[in-house]
Formats: sequence, C-alpha cells, structure tokens
Amino acid sequence: MYGNFQKYLQDELASIREAGLYKNERLIEGPQQAAISVGGKTVLNFCANNYLGLSNNPRLIQAAKDAMDRRGYGMSSVRFICGCQDLHKQLEAAISEYFHTEDTILYAACFDANGGVFEPLLTKDDAIISDALNHASIIDGVRLCKAVRYRYANADMEDLERQLQAAQAQRFRIVVTDGVFSMDGNVAPMDKICELAEKYDALVMVDESHSAGVVGATGHGVSEFYNTYGRVDIYTGTLGKAFGGAVGGFTTGRKEIIDMLRQRSRPYLFSNSIPPSVVGAAIETFNILRESNALHDKLVENVNYFRDKMLEAGFDIKPTQSAICAVMLYDAPLSQRFAAALQEEGIYVTGFFYPVVPQGQARIRVQISAAHEREHLDKCIAAFIKVGKELGVLK
Repeated sequence: MYGNFQKYLQDELASIREAGLYKNERLIEGPQQAAISVGGKTVLNFCANNYLGLSNNPRLIQAAKDAMDRRGYGMSSVRFICGCQDLHKQLEAAISEYFHTEDTILYAACFDANGGVFEPLLTKDDAIISDALNHASIIDGVRLCKAVRYRYANADMEDLERQLQAAQAQRFRIVVTDGVFSMDGNVAPMDKICELAEKYDALVMVDESHSAGVVGATGHGVSEFYNTYGRVDIYTGTLGKAFGGAVGGFTTGRKEIIDMLRQRSRPYLFSNSIPPSVVGAAIETFNILRESNALHDKLVENVNYFRDKMLEAGFDIKPTQSAICAVMLYDAPLSQRFAAALQEEGIYVTGFFYPVVPQGQARIRVQISAAHEREHLDKCIAAFIKVGKELGVLK
C-alpha cells in the first residue's frame, strides 16, 4: 500500500530540493549561548530566540536541578486528573504579576496555548479578526474554532476597522495579533487596536512570544510599550524564547477567561503539565527579571548598534522595533547560499523563504541577544559585508 504514496513523497521532496527550498537541520554540540559549536567549529549564533541570553544561565540551571531534586522528573498526568504541584501555581502567579493580569494557565508550548484558546470561548455565532501575518499557531487555533473568520492586512488599522464593521453581524468579536511579527520584527500597534476594539465592542488578544522580555521600557511587552494594561483581555506567550529558552507556554488574562480554559481547553486538559525542572527554572527567570533590568538594557543597546551599522553598510532591513532584524534578499536560493557562506565565516544564521515568508520575500532573520558582546556584533557585521559583496548584494 505504501508504494504509491512513497513515490509521491519522494517526488515532492526531490522537487523541494531542486527548487533550493529543502530545509536541512544542523547539530549544535553544546549549550545554547552566543558562541556555539557546530560540526566541531565554533560559530556565533544569530538565529536563536535567546533574547535575554538566559538559555545557559547558571542560576536557571541550578534552579532546574533543585526543582528536580525536590519535585522529581515528570508529572505523568494531566492536571484535571492528578493535579499539579505548588511550583506550577507559583509560576502562574509570577506570569500574572509580570503581565499585570488576573490569572494564568500553563501549556506544554505556546503552540498549544494558541491552539486551545479560541474553541472553548467562541462559537459559530462569534467572530475572530486576525492579522494576516499572525503566527501559524494562531492560524491553526482559529481553524479549530467554528467562529466566523475575518483577516486584516498586517498592522493596517483601516482594514481592521472594515473587518470590525463587518463582524458586527456576530455576537462576540475578538481581535488577535502577534505582539512582534516574527519574520519582520515590527510591533503591532496595540494602542490603535485597543481603540478600535473599544469602538466596535471587541475583545483583544495578543501573542507575546517575540515581544515579552524585549519591547517596552523594561521589556514587559506590548502593553508596557503602548500603555495598554487593562485593555488587552488575553495574552499568550512562551517560556521558550526570552524567558529561558526551554519549553512551555501560557495564556494569561481575565480571570473568567482563564477559568473557562481550565474547563474546556483541549491541549490543557489532555497534555501533561510541564516538568518540575522547567517550572523551577522559569520561576527563577522571573526572579532575575524582577531584580534588575540590566539584561533588557543590554539587548536594546545591541539591537540599536547592529541595526545602525547594517543600514550604514547598505543592507535592506525591514523596519524593526524588536530584537529581530530581517535582512532582505528576496531570492530563496540566494538566502540559502548567503547563510551557508556566513557559516563559513563563523556566523550562524538561517535563510527564510516560502512558505515561511511570502513568495519573493526571502531573507536572513538576524536575532540579537543580550548574550552578544560588541566584538560578536562587529564580527557578524563584517561577515555580512564580506559575503554581501561576494554574492552581489552589496556594491
């Protein structure tokens, strides 16, 4: 039976390779940090979501070990059957404090948080109005819900208003957006989104995966950036980026919303709680961020320096308000050749192309970290300039 299907898959994979779009996975031989070992060679990592440089932080490692010693390795059950540990409730409280919300629910990943947020809250009588560049997890979550779907052009408030007007036909409405759009690095205009939501009687949800720990005066995300505390009803996010880089996601927001998710959100009800070691380390992450803003300050300094130097060199970079710098190349095979050449220069990045980004919008997404030192940034910039000239991107 498998024969015909196998042939189909082989042909499809061959066509992906021929188009220069095949995704090869590379092996990191050591911990995640600014300088990593790949294939026995030390390279500088500029494609991780390690925004605050906490992925190999000694305090987090020790907190994970301590939690495992005190609370064991795994939970071996879902929460509504077998409960959770006190550590899980402590982490949920820490997340609620960080985002100025009423309650928080933990998930195995933010993909699960976004996948499990819409269906328990909305029916076919309701409407979801989603930004066109929202993450795949939001798109999949919307697909699992029977609510009427509307889409507006990325961060386009005129289009959002048109969709909100059309959605007046439904009972309840929710506007959902990424806080930072992961491929471009721009921040959603949350103040204007909240104004329109209030005008047209809609809820507001934002995915903080690439914005929490990054944007805002102290890195607390889009509501700090735009002063929209109390106006956003639902935040989702991850522990896998700025907050230590492990696994785990969360939804935080209005008390009744979180309570309903505990009753009906399928990824929560039918997945194990995240392990004690991850929870313990995550609690320590929020302790670190409560103590000092030094990591965020360094991240902002690094981003500004890198962006300004790359623009001076002549690179086409998407306007960014985050730690993501999209170096536009527009050609998919070129993005792969460029990334491979950079790795030979000791710079570890990835070329992005369709279907991850739209056709003709290929790029290298550079992600800056507080773990990067000035010499790391200078080496990266110099390598980009060298390869850019070799491949005809720069004159």
